[in-house]
Amino acid sequence: MESIVLFGPPGAGKGTQAQRITEKTGLPQVSTGDMLRAAVAAGTQTGLEAKEYMDSGKLVPDGVIIKLIVDRLMEADAKNGVMFDGFPRTIPQAEALSKITSVSHVISIEVPDAKIVERICGRFTCKACGFVYHEVFNPPRSVGKCDHCDISEFNKRADDNEETVMSRLAAYHEQTSPLAEWYMSKGILHAIDGDRDIDSITQDILKSLN
Repeated sequence: MESIVLFGPPGAGKGTQAQRITEKTGLPQVSTGDMLRAAVAAGTQTGLEAKEYMDSGKLVPDGVIIKLIVDRLMEADAKNGVMFDGFPRTIPQAEALSKITSVSHVISIEVPDAKIVERICGRFTCKACGFVYHEVFNPPRSVGKCDHCDISEFNKRADDNEETVMSRLAAYHEQTSPLAEWYMSKGILHAIDGDRDIDSITQDILKSLN
C-alpha cells in the first residue's frame, strides 16, 4: 500500500487540491482533524482518549493520532493507500507514519508568506451557505449579496488578521522545513508552485504523481 502526503502553509489551497487529487486518484482524503472530531463524536476508545486532551486545551499526542491512522488504514477504502492532508507535521510523526504505511509521494504546495497573508486576510464567507469569497480575488458579483443564495450577510473569521496569520506561518515554517528536508532526502518530495491559477497547480501535482 502506498500513500500520498499533501502539505503546505495555511491558505495555500490544500483543500481545493486535495479534493481534486482524490477525484483523480481515487485515494480517500485523510485529515487528522476530521478524524479526531469523528472519533470523539462516535465515542470510540481512541476518541475518548483524545477528548481528554482536547477538553483540557492540550495538544493531542502523536501516539493517539497514530492510533487513529492505524484504525483508518484498516478500512476497506484504504487498501490501496490514502492521501494524508496536513499530516505528518513533524519528523517524529513522519517516522511513525513510515512504520505503518508506505508513502510514495509528498506534495509540498509552496506560496510566499506575503501572498498567504493577502489571501487569508481578504477571506470572508456567506453567513447562510458558507461559500468562500475574497475581497480581491473572488468578490461577489453584486456588492453585498451572495452569488449563490442572495443573502446579504457575511462572516469574517476573527483570526483572519495579519498578526495571527504571521504567527501561524512562523509555526508552520518551524515544524515543516525540517520535514520537507527529511522527505527530500528520501527522494519523494515534490515542491509545487502554489502562486498560480488552480488548474495549473493541479496539473503539476498530477504530473508529479505519475
